[in-house]
Amino acid sequence: MNFLLRLPALRGLILGPIVGLSLAFGAIGPVAATEDTSAFTDSSKVVAIGGSITEIVYALGEEGRLVARDSTSTYPKAALKLPDVGYMRQLSPEGVLSVNPSGILALHGSGPREAVDVLKKASVPFIEVPERYDNEGIVQKIRIVGRALGVDAKAEKLATDVEAKLVAAEKRTASIKERKRVLFVLSMQGGKILAAGSQTAADGMVKLAGGVNAVEGFSGYKQLSDEAIVTARPDVILMMSNAGPPVSEDELFANPSIASTPAGAARKIIRIDGGYLLGFGPRTADAISDLAVSLYGAQVTD
Repeated sequence: MNFLLRLPALRGLILGPIVGLSLAFGAIGPVAATEDTSAFTDSSKVVAIGGSITEIVYALGEEGRLVARDSTSTYPKAALKLPDVGYMRQLSPEGVLSVNPSGILALHGSGPREAVDVLKKASVPFIEVPERYDNEGIVQKIRIVGRALGVDAKAEKLATDVEAKLVAAEKRTASIKERKRVLFVLSMQGGKILAAGSQTAADGMVKLAGGVNAVEGFSGYKQLSDEAIVTARPDVILMMSNAGPPVSEDELFANPSIASTPAGAARKIIRIDGGYLLGFGPRTADAISDLAVSLYGAQVTD
């Protein structure tokens, strides 16, 4: 299983049904640092692939350019009225091209790779937007999307506003001395915990909210042994509220390894919408603040 999770195509097929939209908000996949500064020659009919990409287009007030979106693009609700070209990690070139787009904006990690290669070779311009799980990565995404649509000035204003909010949100936990150890549980099947390591959106969010990822030594997602969970000593379990199949608190804390941790003893669990928590888009500053308050309560400063 761990070997399979390291293969992008198989990983999407295995985990896609488990978490639905949320993985496409950057929860899995390598971090891309290359910046694409291209602009569409014609940005009148754009397909947005990736929840944060769609959010940014709406935040820029340029939603009139969109002709379709992927199934992870569920915010804002108005986006749901657009044609759906499928799950971003299991794209069909035919489905994406069927809406006759003038340009394709796709978040890094879209796939499978074969489908993306076909789309890149098609006559429709394809811009891949890099994904980084930090403040700078969000600002970079906004600027790249704005450049692609030819609205650099609007994008710069949005980027400046979002960056200020991100910095303020991160400062709210600057004075916290004892950092909470957080275990992000992606799924629980057959009593096995699938948890987030480094280079994941979950790891990035935990750090931005002033917490510490309770597990280390691996990137991506991995099934943890009972010993690894006990050793991780999480103070809090973090999960997505909209992932499936759902895991009840009783089921989670009945797990012997979880039960033996500080989080298990206190039955401490935080559930947050996956797109909101892991999107790394315009709403991330609010998500950081909400997670910080859930972790530290009155210790969080305004």
